Amino acid sequence: MNQKIEIRVIKPEETYPIRHFVLRPNQMLKNCVYPGDQDVSTFHLGAFYEGKLVGIASYYLEGNPEFKEETQYRLRGMATLTEYRGMEAGKQLIREAEKIMKNRGAELWWCNARTSASGFYEKLGLSVHGEVFDIDPIGPHKMMVRNL
Repeated sequence: MNQKIEIRVIKPEETYPIRHFVLRPNQMLKNCVYPGDQDVSTFHLGAFYEGKLVGIASYYLEGNPEFKEETQYRLRGMATLTEYRGMEAGKQLIREAEKIMKNRGAELWWCNARTSASGFYEKLGLSVHGEVFDIDPIGPHKMMVRNL
């Protein structure tokens, strides 16, 4: 089924409706605009099914002091519309992003994953780093990391 998913680079503004609907439904749309969205080093990927944007992921050139690697990317705002989950859109978004990050010389990428999504990331090779922490008003998260 995953052959029908197409991954493309998209504009930051294209991510906002899905960020809002899936990740921040109880907040204002303006809360879906993240610092760095427009930076030249940032890239946004979209998963398309039959021409419809069904999943998103944004990657920022952002180092985390917890890790020694010089070139790091941070994943933020990854989401797939509920009715399209199970089609491997998320997996394909991450695999395509890893190719891009490697081409840009990145050694590592990390994210603050909702605890409910941490199993998904673990299946894709990420490791938990540290303890569970809370991001208000979203809820419990785990920092996760993967070397490239």
